[in-house]
Amino acid sequence: MVVQLFPLWAVLLSCCAYLFPDLFVSFKSNIVPLLMVIMLSMGLTLQLDDFRKVLTNRKAVVVGVILQFLVMPISAYGIANIFGFSLELVIGMLLVGSVAGGTASNVMCYLAKGDVALSVSMTAISTLIGVVLTPLLVSAFIGQSVNVPTYSMFISLLKIVLVPVAVGVLVNTFANQLVRRVEGLLPYVSMFTIVFIIAIVVALSADKLSTIGFSVALAVILHNSLGLILGYWVTFTLGFDQKVCRTIAFEVGLQNSGLASALAIKYFTPISALPGSLFSIWHNISGSLLAGYWSRRKEDLRKV
Repeated sequence: MVVQLFPLWAVLLSCCAYLFPDLFVSFKSNIVPLLMVIMLSMGLTLQLDDFRKVLTNRKAVVVGVILQFLVMPISAYGIANIFGFSLELVIGMLLVGSVAGGTASNVMCYLAKGDVALSVSMTAISTLIGVVLTPLLVSAFIGQSVNVPTYSMFISLLKIVLVPVAVGVLVNTFANQLVRRVEGLLPYVSMFTIVFIIAIVVALSADKLSTIGFSVALAVILHNSLGLILGYWVTFTLGFDQKVCRTIAFEVGLQNSGLASALAIKYFTPISALPGSLFSIWHNISGSLLAGYWSRRKEDLRKV
């Protein structure tokens, strides 16, 4: 129940950060270490066998990953320009669109009666691929108008994402009994950590939230909706069954927005981190609603 109320905790702490920003701004330097804790928690839920499962449904994985790194960055850039956002916010939207899928997709997939093994595999694969693609995509879209530290971002992603995930996977593979003793705590660790990161970003942007908050929130809702809709519609059109369609919809629409916020703070500005923070709150709300709706519907057993 506590984890399911993630959006509520995020909103409550964000309101606190908006009203009393001084309580949180001093923690700015802790955002990256906090994110590494989340990625380590994710790695502890994976084993080497999860990566081998990719081979059992290669077509779905390939389609999902292509949609992930095609639909989300393009739609982010388009929406940001339609809304006439400043360069800082365009960067923030692009970072959200260019990172890998978030771990929330695995939870929503489970609740929606999707293919959990496929979801976990896709999250792992997109996370590894994103280490390279995220800085390249951001650079491709805005490299001409702003200096994007592509190489530095790549190195940071190796440290922030790849190393903690790899450590977690290895520990879970070779010391599984130890991990199983604490696995019940991992969702709480991830939830409270991301909520705290969101609060820090809100505090850093508090002075501008009143003027840009609504438009950014609207853009984030539209971005997330496009990811969910196109993730489902394209795979349904290609002939995948309902379980796979639901799974890929969540993988495409639910981003690792905490990572996007951390990269924005590290390499750009607090305002650039705002879309990631709002996305973190909203995609858990939309994902929960959609998962609840799908969980009550009978599956279409049509196969590829």
